[in-house]
Amino acid sequence: MTQIQVDPAIQKATEEFRAKFKLVREEIGKAIVGHDEIVTGVLTCLFTGGHALLEGVPGLGKTYLIRSMADALNLKFSRVQFTPDLMPADIIGTNIIVENPETGRRGFEFQHGPLFAQLVLADEINRATPKTQSALLEAMQEKTITSGGTHYKLEQPFFVMATQNPIEQEGTYPLPEAQLDRFFFKLTVKYSTRDELGTILDRTTTGHKPEIKPVMSGEQIIGAQRLVQRVIVGKHVQDYAIRLVLATHPQGEFATEQTNRYVRWGSSPRGAQSVILAAKVQALLDGRYNVGFDDINAGFLPALRHRVLLNFEAQAEGIESDAVLRDILDKTPTRVEAAA
Repeated sequence: MTQIQVDPAIQKATEEFRAKFKLVREEIGKAIVGHDEIVTGVLTCLFTGGHALLEGVPGLGKTYLIRSMADALNLKFSRVQFTPDLMPADIIGTNIIVENPETGRRGFEFQHGPLFAQLVLADEINRATPKTQSALLEAMQEKTITSGGTHYKLEQPFFVMATQNPIEQEGTYPLPEAQLDRFFFKLTVKYSTRDELGTILDRTTTGHKPEIKPVMSGEQIIGAQRLVQRVIVGKHVQDYAIRLVLATHPQGEFATEQTNRYVRWGSSPRGAQSVILAAKVQALLDGRYNVGFDDINAGFLPALRHRVLLNFEAQAEGIESDAVLRDILDKTPTRVEAAA
């Protein structure tokens, strides 16, 4: 078997990436107990240039997670509590009248909103009206903000972590599928285990306050994002990812029986992009410079669970998108025979 020759510079950058990733995770771990999969998922979104949507009941540490992450990354942090009366100007900023103390003349000056940060927590995003949600999602997609006809570029890296509560539906405005598609991952935050809850109580009821040190800068994050882009994906591995995504399309060539029965709409091309980029991060963390089939599988659920729209039959039978996606993973072969 021919051994792949790796550029020493890339090899060094990969080792630095793995070391920094571990350091960031350890610093966050000083504050966050458990939820290793969630922490890894959020960091994967950051290092691919995407954004994360976290869903879970109140009190599971979603807000504390991104606060700890901001401390470990030494980035500008901003928190926005989304409410029904929140207006777009409240998050992007607005022009205010300012008087020059020397001349006495008045003029308009743009006052930056909380979106002018690098790590933004959009808390309970589904409580705001669609108009305000769209203002946030425009900034996420374009990395710019428009106000009064003027475009403002956001400082890079720019990362949004939005949270939503799945149990309180009264007075909420659920994100439409087209807006959900803007999020790289949707991560489901589950309850802590018995041991984890014991550790949480030990830390939070005894006056313990963790000291989180910054271990990574914005420039290093941007460099890591460029490194992720350079990871190699073989055509056969890419084809596997493509077939997995196409298997979410009902009545399509690669659709499974459950897809045809329970899915109304399948994933967009953004889903395939997210699967590939997440797989590249997974490969780097494993010390490899090319993506394997297991790397594709690792990010498949969080990348697509919010991009698959189930039909009424699935809702009536209590079928969740994760169950359909797991069935696709089980039924889709890693390789297919070429047509004769």
